[in-house]
Amino acid sequence: QPLAPTWYHRDITRVRAEELLARAGRDGSFLVRDSESVPGAYALCLLFQRHVHTYRILPDADGLLAVQATQGVQVNCFRTLSDLVVGYQHPHKGLVAPLLYPVMRESEPNDESSGCEIILLLDEYLHGNVCKDLENVKGGASGLQHFQCILSRACDSLVCFLCSLVICKCLHLFMCMCLHVKIKVVRYGRQTVSVDIDAGVLLFDKKTGSFGVETVTHDRIVQLVKIQRGPAKLKMVIDSHHNPPRELVFESLKKREAFCRLLQLMKTAHCQQSELDVISVFVGTWNMGGTPPPGSLQSWVTCCGLGLTPDESIATLPHDIYAVGTQDNPQGEREWAEHIRATLRSATNIDFKQVAVQSLWNIRLAVFVKPEHEGHISQVNTASVKTGLGNTLGNKGAVGVSLLFNGTSMGFVNCHLTSGSDKALRRNHNFQDILRLLSLGEKQLGTFDISLRFNHLFWCGDLNYRLDLDALDILKHVSKREFDELMCADQLIRERHRRKAFFNFKEEKILFPPTYRYERGSRDCYLWQKYKSSGVQVNGPSWCDRVLWKSYPESHIICTSYGCTDDIFTSDHSPVFATFEVGVISQSSRTELGSERASIELEATEVIVKTASKAKFFIEFHSRCLEEPRRSAENDSQCCEVPGFLKLGWSSKQFPKLHPVFSDLEHLRDQHLLLSVKSCDGFESYGECCVALHSVTGKSSDLFETCLTHRGEEMGSIRGRIRAYGPPDRRRIRERVYGGLLHLLLFSESFASVNDSKQQQCFVNIYTSICALFSCSGITEEELCAAGVSNPSHRRRILENLPKIWD
Repeated sequence: QPLAPTWYHRDITRVRAEELLARAGRDGSFLVRDSESVPGAYALCLLFQRHVHTYRILPDADGLLAVQATQGVQVNCFRTLSDLVVGYQHPHKGLVAPLLYPVMRESEPNDESSGCEIILLLDEYLHGNVCKDLENVKGGASGLQHFQCILSRACDSLVCFLCSLVICKCLHLFMCMCLHVKIKVVRYGRQTVSVDIDAGVLLFDKKTGSFGVETVTHDRIVQLVKIQRGPAKLKMVIDSHHNPPRELVFESLKKREAFCRLLQLMKTAHCQQSELDVISVFVGTWNMGGTPPPGSLQSWVTCCGLGLTPDESIATLPHDIYAVGTQDNPQGEREWAEHIRATLRSATNIDFKQVAVQSLWNIRLAVFVKPEHEGHISQVNTASVKTGLGNTLGNKGAVGVSLLFNGTSMGFVNCHLTSGSDKALRRNHNFQDILRLLSLGEKQLGTFDISLRFNHLFWCGDLNYRLDLDALDILKHVSKREFDELMCADQLIRERHRRKAFFNFKEEKILFPPTYRYERGSRDCYLWQKYKSSGVQVNGPSWCDRVLWKSYPESHIICTSYGCTDDIFTSDHSPVFATFEVGVISQSSRTELGSERASIELEATEVIVKTASKAKFFIEFHSRCLEEPRRSAENDSQCCEVPGFLKLGWSSKQFPKLHPVFSDLEHLRDQHLLLSVKSCDGFESYGECCVALHSVTGKSSDLFETCLTHRGEEMGSIRGRIRAYGPPDRRRIRERVYGGLLHLLLFSESFASVNDSKQQQCFVNIYTSICALFSCSGITEEELCAAGVSNPSHRRRILENLPKIWD
């Protein structure tokens, strides 16, 4: 049976309740007891202005609990007493005061349940008043009022003072991740004890072969390097690039990625910059099969299921942007958008803001953003393209949404391409039509297809590419989880290798089973035979539902998860999810002063284009850092060394000097140049590309080389030298550090003094509760030894009692 909340006093009398509240003496003190007059009901006793106000809590026919309200006050129902108390911790809910200070049950000093009570105290605090403490500190408060109340009660009822120190230290980890808070003083009885709280890093010294604990705060970490040859390894540069990096080894890749995500959140919370360096983006796609969705889609938006999934410690952390694409969606646009918002609200406790919803028949794309980012979003555009039956029917096609997040442009496309195992060529044409006709992004970039209009383009949908393999062979490989063997038969991968579709797009490795075609109602078997009047149609299991992306060169983007759910059965497709860590750049708004401006200069450049034309050409330059597009003079050399290809050359004098709007290098190095090679006679583009200014900013001219594409196909190449530089007084550059959290472990020096078995058990209960709440990894014998537990029998006893919560 679950333990009762510590503020629930069961069958105490009204008089006793008033005595306890009078002893507490603070407005907002409360407790809950059994009602003396109505069986099955409760009484909520609340102290305000030296008077105890009593409210009756009544269950309804469904067992839901509600406070008996006065006339004109809305009635709110809750499933449990704990939910009710949390709901009334806010003002203006119909009570004379919010429920701020729980009055706990009294217990004997040697009560064996004291350890459990501390666990409940901690759980209640983390799920309720911790947010209030954070808001108060942000508002200028000097202390943690609610935490001090919890800690005072904890110290009074604990078996040993050791436990209070451990709780204090573990809570500090949580507080550090939310806000820069130092807990310096703990009261215990009449004594005041100073507590020095540090976060430690467990490091292994290869020379001595021993472990050690070093204090490292997040602001000392200047770089993290993920070691590819060891997926669970991480190199951490502390204080300076001149110091040798520290190598950390994690339990698994998931653990490493989880800590990287947590550190990024921590650094963002402490960052003094007004704008973010990195955000998290969720992209989901699901063919709903014309059937209404189930009541809960939480596993989808929290990336729970099969494939590359996040560690459980960060699965419920909210992403900054959610882009949710569906096909064969029977719900109306407004109904579906509200369903997704409700799902996000349930999963994250955040009321996300809707950026845009775009539909084409039953194809929908909805984009949501965290409320605090709403002001960062601008230039929102939506569009759709029909590709069904001569590009006139909308049963197949694509919808898109584009936006600007600070200075980073993003595009989201959701499509439903032609079905059929033998229609790969038609699907390629669908892709090219969407690429060319979907009108998103800035109008001045109309020369470029949508794959070059955005810093980051995310493309999802039921792409309908199949596996060119016998259905029984597919099933055999799937049963053995031999996905690599199936990748050789995947049409999308084949067409990408042939550069006929999704050229230069990326896709994370697939580690989940084919998402189509399942038997509805379960995920136990594939329904690969479809009986029609014309005969039996074979639909071998395939990865029809995909998420791909394309980003500008030298942009920071990491796919952090890619998988599918295994508990949503209403459709014959499984929902697919992907998440990304995306670097964002600032939207500079400073006024330029002085006459000297930054410059971008191009030197000798060579272009090879696929054409039989003999016309002259020029290069047109576009960039968000330029006031308007610029163009070069016509090429001054031209020859045809390979039939069907034209080699063009420009000398440096043929190029104009480009002057960005903003001259500081920090802003300039985040920018990109879009180049279009156009003919002088018809101004038609023969190829486009993107060049990053990051590596050429503030340096001597550097060589660049990249391919040219047009309408998604490779059309040639371009190579040359480019240099971007700014005035001497504007050359300060702030290094951005993307990603990463070192493996933080907390140790108490008092840990070594745990000798008494009862004290040990109390400590173990609290420690495991902390592990569960914070999702910290289980402690090992080496870590216990490093923490100072030198007695082997003590270490064994502790390890035997610690549950294997990470098995």
